[in-house]
Amino acid sequence: MSAKIRLGILGGGGDSLIGVLHRIASSMYDSYELVGGVFNPNFDENIGFAKEIGIPTNRIYKDFDTMMEEELKLPEDERIQVVSVLTPNFLHFPMAKKLIESGFNVICEKPMTTTYEEAKILQETLEKANTIFAVTYTYTGYPMVRQMKEMIASGVIGKIQKIDVQYYQGWINPIIHDKEKRAATWRLDPEKSGISCCVGDIGTHGFDMIEYVTGMEVESVLAELNYLYSDNKMDIDGTMLLRFPNDIKGLLRTSQIATGEENNFTVKIYGNKGGLKWEQENPNYLYHLTEDEPLKVLKPGHAYNSELSLSGTKLPPGHPEGIFDSMGNIYKGVAKAIRKEPYHPGEFPTMKDGVRGMNFIEKAVDSHKKGNVWVKI
Repeated sequence: MSAKIRLGILGGGGDSLIGVLHRIASSMYDSYELVGGVFNPNFDENIGFAKEIGIPTNRIYKDFDTMMEEELKLPEDERIQVVSVLTPNFLHFPMAKKLIESGFNVICEKPMTTTYEEAKILQETLEKANTIFAVTYTYTGYPMVRQMKEMIASGVIGKIQKIDVQYYQGWINPIIHDKEKRAATWRLDPEKSGISCCVGDIGTHGFDMIEYVTGMEVESVLAELNYLYSDNKMDIDGTMLLRFPNDIKGLLRTSQIATGEENNFTVKIYGNKGGLKWEQENPNYLYHLTEDEPLKVLKPGHAYNSELSLSGTKLPPGHPEGIFDSMGNIYKGVAKAIRKEPYHPGEFPTMKDGVRGMNFIEKAVDSHKKGNVWVKI
């Protein structure tokens, strides 16, 4: 068996959901060993957290610059090989750029950067390096999402003629209606989050999912965004019309003020021979609709699924697989790439996905500000 890949993590300390998600995902296929990083900007809390999760403290650093300096002093066969960047959005670009330039592989949370211009610079930096870069659009790791992708590619539903994706949450409700709270939340601070909250946070998931499962690229967008209060500088709700090649139309609806909703991410793709539906809150079911047969419900782990879907399935049929498994599948694909093993291009989102996501965010905001007009991507 190959030696485990040495993993470092930036951010994700304390009670961070995303931190737990990445740590468990990285351990899922026994491919990674978490050896160090910077979990928290407070060094005492950083050390305390490392002890709490059972990581030796000799490679827990006071800050990112110190980590880079000390890791690069180590022989190549000892230093961290891949770094997961789980910090607030505004830190993604400077950290990722320095990591790439220094020869580290990178797994970066989305949105990849805070601007499209930064994303293009990162892409140029990666092109000069011989390293792997992944963006964690987590939901692409679900086995039945991968099954949807393969079924569409093989023509099961025919020519695509309608795309409808919805991502509704309600978590920002207790914050947005309180002036002090909305002023103190980093998600609503353009300096830390970029120009968009809702589209940047969950809309980019929807955008990437559409391009992932259909294999098509969005050509233009018309957006209507909702800021709710005049002093709020960032969108918390939005509806976007999408245009694809060959006159195919789509709809992406996103909201973080959908009262009572938890994580309602629903993907519906309709072709001239049938349709496919998937819901993140019920991720083990992929619904296949046709006009001449009863509804079919596909589930993970069965031989009728594609190789890509089965590769990401860890349990026998009937045993639920969830978001930890989905993220774990992304880490698994990155491990193959780092080890130069064969892998399916759909196993993890790449720099290209991150760049297109940033472009989409800016074009959606631009469309809204120009009076809800079509803007090319």
